[in-house]
Amino acid sequence: MSFSYFVANRITFKSKRTFSKLIVRIAIIGIMLGLGVMILSLAIVRGFKQEIREKIRGFSGDLQVIKFDLNNSNENSPFPADPKFVKKAIANNLITKVMPFATKPGIIKANTEIEGVVLKGVDKAYDWTFFKKSMVAGNVLDFTDTVKSKKQLLISQSIADRLKLKVGDKILMYFVQVPLRFRQFTIKGIFSFGIDEVDRTYVIGDISLINRLNDWEPGEIGGYEVKIADFDRMDEASAFLDTVLPIKLKSYTVMENYSTIFAWLGLLDGNTNVVLVLMTIVAVINMISALLIMILERTAMIGILKAMGATNGSIQAVFFNSAFYLIGLGMLLGNIFGIGIGLLQSHTHILKLDQASYYMNFVPIQFNWEDLILVNIGTLGICMAAMVVPSMLVAKITPVKAIRFK
Repeated sequence: MSFSYFVANRITFKSKRTFSKLIVRIAIIGIMLGLGVMILSLAIVRGFKQEIREKIRGFSGDLQVIKFDLNNSNENSPFPADPKFVKKAIANNLITKVMPFATKPGIIKANTEIEGVVLKGVDKAYDWTFFKKSMVAGNVLDFTDTVKSKKQLLISQSIADRLKLKVGDKILMYFVQVPLRFRQFTIKGIFSFGIDEVDRTYVIGDISLINRLNDWEPGEIGGYEVKIADFDRMDEASAFLDTVLPIKLKSYTVMENYSTIFAWLGLLDGNTNVVLVLMTIVAVINMISALLIMILERTAMIGILKAMGATNGSIQAVFFNSAFYLIGLGMLLGNIFGIGIGLLQSHTHILKLDQASYYMNFVPIQFNWEDLILVNIGTLGICMAAMVVPSMLVAKITPVKAIRFK
């Protein structure tokens, strides 16, 4: 064992000085809390962005293909379904689903109350995976009976609460057109995405009903929802679709359709950076304070070591190693604290949120090994670099004055 490691071990873990022990413990706790908060901040922001992104993707798909025109209303311009396009799209490994849909505004009347909504029509090819996870009551649409499916409707919990509806209730929906038309529906199921823009606006029905209400030609649809295998390759999937799309169609990504929400999610990264900087500053200040006090308390020891021939560099190495021990212990405890709290929340959802404000009713957690490694390496590097300046105080101490100081 080298001289610097031996002395650092003695003064760090076997010191009997009460004051320095207290300062050292405070420094360790500061690093533990700082690193733990940084780990939790990254995990919460990543989980928050992931949960909201998956909810929006689950409802509207990753890309939407609609007719390329000046129509900006909630009622799609029709175009004939194109099996050749669907076949070409599915042939690409990036694309997992291509599903037809159409939308049409309407007004629901129930229990003397009315509510403006947008009817989203889908068919038997629709992927119900995410809807089934979001169902509060009832079931998704059943397309085995095409007659019954036209009379079934899925509504959100938000709409159900406002109109005092439950599964099995019958409602009337009016469609403002010439001539005015209305249809009676039975509530097949109630869902809750937690995203206000979706829950307050959309109900789900059969696309064939919209086709008949709009007097479209048989086989005409309002658009395609496209789901991809890897969200991070969105640009690649969008570029591919543009090469196989018929000339009158245009694709839009989920980020373009919900630009406000994704812009808001992007701002969360700025908040996370502020937390990381503040926690790092706290950890550095704690360690600098602890190291300065350790050096001042060991002034006499430094003088004796210098008188015995120890160089400034070797004595600085002693305090560097001591700081490394303390930072390492604080980081170990910080990882246990941060990851432990995160795993507890991930499995129990003990910390709740207001769903109306945050789009979900619990604090989401998503750990990423790359984040954990980088934040640990960054914390260790910054804290050790910050130790250079206070350790230089050793060079200012002369043996004669230090021994007298004792």
